[in-house]
Amino acid sequence: MSGFSLDLGPVKEPLGFIRILEWIFTICAFATTGGYVGSTVVNHNCKGEEITANFGYPFRLQSQSYVIAHCNGTRNVTYLQGDFSSSAEFYVAVGVLGFLYCTFTLILYLGYQQIYRETSRGPTIDLIVTGIFAFLWLVSSSAWGKGLTDVKYATDPERLIFHCLPDVCTTKSHPSMGRLNASVLFGFLNLILWAGNCWFIYKETPFHKPANPPPNAEEGVSTS
Repeated sequence: MSGFSLDLGPVKEPLGFIRILEWIFTICAFATTGGYVGSTVVNHNCKGEEITANFGYPFRLQSQSYVIAHCNGTRNVTYLQGDFSSSAEFYVAVGVLGFLYCTFTLILYLGYQQIYRETSRGPTIDLIVTGIFAFLWLVSSSAWGKGLTDVKYATDPERLIFHCLPDVCTTKSHPSMGRLNASVLFGFLNLILWAGNCWFIYKETPFHKPANPPPNAEEGVSTS
């Protein structure tokens, strides 16, 4: 096997350029979901206090508690409802694995291009794995999109107010969901990039036949 030989040529081609875009947007996808922390805040008019319910990734909301102070001086601990960790963790896992695969293939494209194109095995495996990731982005983004809708519903301040007496609690602030909305958009953008990249990888495989194959060598002796 030949050693590492840096060649930036593939970056100028769709194969390498799209892979770089996948690398960037894959990071954006899992970074905007993992590590998220939000809070829902309502005012307690009777006690003059704020009721804050914090929550975050991986969105096991039933483990997130908040304290409600009643007008008679009693306090009770209440929990948010719902467990949406499966869709969130699946989405982040696809993002992390996609990032690792992009890193590996970029090293292969830029440093070991001669090995990648030496046989048809490299492009064929690349095509299969890229197709699998395109499918995973479809499934995980759809699942996380539904999960995010449920998270928004479960953390709506109106649901926290429901546990107070009428007119005792009022909404102060809704949780900021812009980062999570962006994560879903990044997921579907990755779906488009990975699915589209399958075509350019397919052109590197022996399955692709040129539209106008070169003519065969002349047979026999030409007549003068």
